[in-house]
Amino acid sequence: MKKILSLICFWVGSHFITAQNTYNIIPLPQKLEQKTGAFSISPKTNVVTSTNDDDFTHVAQLLIDQLNLVSGTTRKLVVGNKSVANNSIQFFKNEQIAEEGYVLNVSSKNISISAKTGKGAFYGLQSLLQLMPNQIFGQEKVSNINWTVPNCTIEDAPRYSYRGLHLDVGRHFFPVSFIKKYIDLIALHKLNTFHWHLTEDQGWRIEIKKYPKLTQISSKRKETVVGRAYSKKFDGQEYGGFYTQDEVKEVVAYAKSKFVTVIPEIEMPGHSQAVLAAYPEFGCNPDKIYQVATDWGVYEDVFCPREETFTFLENVLTEVMDLFPSQYIHIGGDECPKKQWKESRFCQDIIQRNGLKDEHGLQSYFIGRIDKFITSKGRKMIGWDEILEGGLSPNATVMSWRGTEGGIAAAKENHDAIMTPGSHVYLDHYQADPKTEPLAIGGFTTLERIYSYEPTPTDLTPEQQKHIIGVQANVWTEYMKTSDYVEYMVFPRASALAEVAWTPKESKNYDHFAKRMKAHAGRLEKLHVNFYKGFLK
Repeated sequence: MKKILSLICFWVGSHFITAQNTYNIIPLPQKLEQKTGAFSISPKTNVVTSTNDDDFTHVAQLLIDQLNLVSGTTRKLVVGNKSVANNSIQFFKNEQIAEEGYVLNVSSKNISISAKTGKGAFYGLQSLLQLMPNQIFGQEKVSNINWTVPNCTIEDAPRYSYRGLHLDVGRHFFPVSFIKKYIDLIALHKLNTFHWHLTEDQGWRIEIKKYPKLTQISSKRKETVVGRAYSKKFDGQEYGGFYTQDEVKEVVAYAKSKFVTVIPEIEMPGHSQAVLAAYPEFGCNPDKIYQVATDWGVYEDVFCPREETFTFLENVLTEVMDLFPSQYIHIGGDECPKKQWKESRFCQDIIQRNGLKDEHGLQSYFIGRIDKFITSKGRKMIGWDEILEGGLSPNATVMSWRGTEGGIAAAKENHDAIMTPGSHVYLDHYQADPKTEPLAIGGFTTLERIYSYEPTPTDLTPEQQKHIIGVQANVWTEYMKTSDYVEYMVFPRASALAEVAWTPKESKNYDHFAKRMKAHAGRLEKLHVNFYKGFLK
């Protein structure tokens, strides 16, 4: 009996490996059954939806637009046909499928994508596109391509509900055109969240109409450090940039069209020197002349917890929440030096008056005030794991970056956590020998190391593990001056992150991923992504 079971396991394993190597989908689907034959897409192939649901028709139209672009056809969407037609690609609504799941069936006669939601249909479309020749990802018309799709059945759904990619635009600013491209790449990999880090000591990047000096003053620094932080060398050139509210709305709408949620981050109480350059009255030294930071690192100038400061932050967050419909609002909360709070009689009075233990308790008080305000607006607050200091705010979700301890502590207190440890998913780290690579902040995080990451700690109970809702890779841009360099640092490592976030733990295999990644590289080339190519050797 044991021998029979071994033979069965060997056949299933071998069959699955063949599927992995032939069907180069990233992230790897939950279940993929390889079949013989293929479906051929011709100019007469119809794209059909069985439902009038706006999201489904939108997804179907995305497919039509791309097919028409690269093949020169003028096909149009057929809506409301519930029968299975030959020579067609059809989208069906199925309430029995998971929220973000899909079923993709490819036969020699037709293709069908079934999903409960438009988001699931969109992810089914991403898998379908990855089964087609790489030319489908281009922007140019091509001829003499055999547009075939190998027959198969895929039943798929993500492992985690939160699958994020972050971008810091405070240190270096990137245009809306690149932000849209970044969102496209997020969507291609079935990630669902763009974490937009909009404010820093070195620059404030979002228009707030009630406080115009944030864009007049806080969005510009007089110069930028040259080389590594603290080199004491500067370029002498003003640097700045910000997104107007109309541009923010444009980005949010674009992301929505790709089923990506944009989470804004407004840093507090630390990382706020740029704000104080414009509004010094919100600092602990109102008479001080502040300037937008010109070097990297952590600065001691932080918000002072006066009522005027909370009024300012609530007004800012009100405008931010009007622009971003996301459930979550990120408030930072990390790396807040306590020196000025220790030296401030006002801060010490607050500590004593509210029975707080120390300055860490004061940070908890500060974050708690903001959390209460965000909650009153029907939203949820996310903060970096420092918000655990002094006691966790009651409604907060923790983003665990200083290792996994923050996420573990949050989950044990029945709070949701997103795992984003610097040890594994910081994409500002070197990915190869620093001697051969452009300047980076440090660290060493290879493609394989990211792929090896397991977000759910085993020392949590099954019930506590449910609070680990996802994983995210972070992209800090102190040393990334251009969008090309961002792409170089992010890809292909974000492709590995996507598989960590989507694929069942037991199905992951780095060697198989690496083989599929070589095929995926062709797609990135068609999308004009300046990715790191060392893994192709």
